[in-house]
Amino acid sequence: VQLQASGGGTVQPGDSLRLSCAASGDTLDEYSVAWFRRAPGKEREPLGCISTSHDSSATFYADSAKGRFTISRDDGKNTAYLQMSSLKPEDTGVYYCAADPRIIWSSRYAAAAYAYWGQGTQVTVSS
Repeated sequence: VQLQASGGGTVQPGDSLRLSCAASGDTLDEYSVAWFRRAPGKEREPLGCISTSHDSSATFYADSAKGRFTISRDDGKNTAYLQMSSLKPEDTGVYYCAADPRIIWSSRYAAAAYAYWGQGTQVTVSS
């Protein structure tokens, strides 16, 4: 599967933004999908993930994403989403989606657990 992340841009603090992760080459419904972020000068960090529809599209969030970020999927469109609200300057970074058909849930926040990655989309939160 090939992943294409999009939807980034420059927004003001407090704004909302929805990122998309469009899949091609395979049907995304067989894959769990995760979102990661790399802020300037920091290590890449997990934001959360969503299981396959077969597993109820269960969502899990890292502490940094809880309450403001929502991950969803639309398998009919072969796309997953990251809805972000109340954005802060510290949310600035490159956002990546990743997918894998064989996630071990105990490793769901580990980048190494995902074999397929999108190219990243830049989000800048600035007044």
